[in-house]
Amino acid sequence: MFKRLISTAVIFGTAALAPPATAQSADSISCMTREVLIDNLSKRYGEDLLGRGLQTPQTLLEIWSSDSTGSFTIFVTNPDGQACIVATGKNWIGYDLPLKGVSS
Repeated sequence: MFKRLISTAVIFGTAALAPPATAQSADSISCMTREVLIDNLSKRYGEDLLGRGLQTPQTLLEIWSSDSTGSFTIFVTNPDGQACIVATGKNWIGYDLPLKGVSS
């Protein structure tokens, strides 16, 4: 019993001393002008604009995806035109939203 208690304390104590994990380091964030980014997304990956909205009054968030390849990119654009990629991935599944107020 005492050995188990000490082992548990050592394991959790070691874990507590480890530096916190970050989702994305500052070095790995890819930023460029919005024009260059959307040109790359269109030409290299065949992605088109899926949707966008204001994340903050000064930050536009956009989602681009490709129906043919399933790739997607999520990025934010600042007022100065600088766009930074937040996430990329594969196997995007899009859904058609129902039209509100339209009777069948």
